[in-house]
Amino acid sequence: MDPLRERSVTGDVLDSVAAAAHGYLSGVDERPVSLPGAAEVLAELHRPLPEEGVGAAESVAELLRVTDLAATTSSGPRFFHFVVGGSTPAAMAGDWVASLTDQVGGLWTSSPLATTLETVALGWLKDLFGLPESWGGVLTPSATFANLTGLAAARRWWAGRHGRDVLADGLAGLPAMPVFASGYVHPSVRKALQILGIGRDSVTVCARDDAGRIDLERLDRELAAAGGPAVVVACAGEVNTGDFDPIDAMADVCERHGAWLHVDGAFGLFAALSPRTAPLLAGVTRANSVAADGHKWLNVPYESGFVFVRDPEVLAETFGGWGVPYLASMDDQQIDYNQLGPESSRRARALPIWATLRAYGRDGHRAMVERHLDVAAHLGKVVEAAPDLELLAPVGLCIVFFRYRPDGVPEEELDELNAAVGRALLADGRVYAGTTVHRGMTAFRPAIVNWRTTETDVELLAEVIRELGVRFVQDGR
Repeated sequence: MDPLRERSVTGDVLDSVAAAAHGYLSGVDERPVSLPGAAEVLAELHRPLPEEGVGAAESVAELLRVTDLAATTSSGPRFFHFVVGGSTPAAMAGDWVASLTDQVGGLWTSSPLATTLETVALGWLKDLFGLPESWGGVLTPSATFANLTGLAAARRWWAGRHGRDVLADGLAGLPAMPVFASGYVHPSVRKALQILGIGRDSVTVCARDDAGRIDLERLDRELAAAGGPAVVVACAGEVNTGDFDPIDAMADVCERHGAWLHVDGAFGLFAALSPRTAPLLAGVTRANSVAADGHKWLNVPYESGFVFVRDPEVLAETFGGWGVPYLASMDDQQIDYNQLGPESSRRARALPIWATLRAYGRDGHRAMVERHLDVAAHLGKVVEAAPDLELLAPVGLCIVFFRYRPDGVPEEELDELNAAVGRALLADGRVYAGTTVHRGMTAFRPAIVNWRTTETDVELLAEVIRELGVRFVQDGR
């Protein structure tokens, strides 16, 4: 069926989605996170491409049906397994507008609106995080892409210190780029290094304990031994406990050796919003590049990230200069953001960011962050009060690291027990928080960053873990 024949039904189809949205959102607080029978519904989707389409109305109706029966409720208040926020009302509406207008977001010529909103949103984000207004920046699809962008700029800088234009000539003939980090280094950083040709296993980890905390003296020695330009990655918010690298102290070491400091602040950069946690980010303005995620603690839809760089020219130098005649030269106002980051075709992802920042302002986002700090602290207290739960790290941000530990279970069996309870928890679906392995222990690490989440939701998490745990112990695991 030619879509041109269906022009007249567009409004009706969108109305059906809006009606479904009302029903979904009215029940999302209590909707199970994973749904029984979802696997069977998903199996139905594996069918050949139809020769004759069924039309927009029937197709969208079917999509709404399978979504209602099989979608993970990651936008709800009880999805704790990953650091994922939901979408605030303003952000969701902004994302709908982005889809409606389908702006070509990478070029000023194609969308002055998208470019202007990106410029404004980046300025607001720098203000929100306390970063200097003079810094450059660009929106990305994720923190992984933000890390990739910042580290690509670092790679260009590093090669330039060796007298090479890595963008034109590549890495051939250059020595290995030294990269140093604590044990908190996230896989997304390694993935970025893998893509950049540096190597995911090239990171020299300078850790002083099994938790991964930075060994500053070793970092100092390693940078001295490198004998040339190097890159250091600091973590603002480790994914298992929410702990931070000492950014200011690492900046001291980097300054002494002339190293590039990149800060991975995927969710931890939002600690800047509260006076209670802002000291964790001391020294972040001394970094050369800083990466963060929007679909985590900003609570905007996937896909959303951002990177900021101290030198506002470095992104254009790293990703621009294509020499294509149909791309006009940029100035301070008419910016082609596709020349400031790795993407050429870019969605207008500034719209939901602008909408949520405009809607709730600094005070609203601070209130959300501080509420999450309170909810995480409350869960920590619930864990400490329970006789069969064990808190494994102080609660300093939005992640609570704990395990199920009933009386009578030997230490050597706790990892297997917690892994089994974690699998059962994900299958149960009332709440969603599987396990991790950190410091040699299998444990839970729920992340509280969804704007809907309350103390009641985390109390249910602890209750369900204990309920499922008792079943495994009684059944002999």
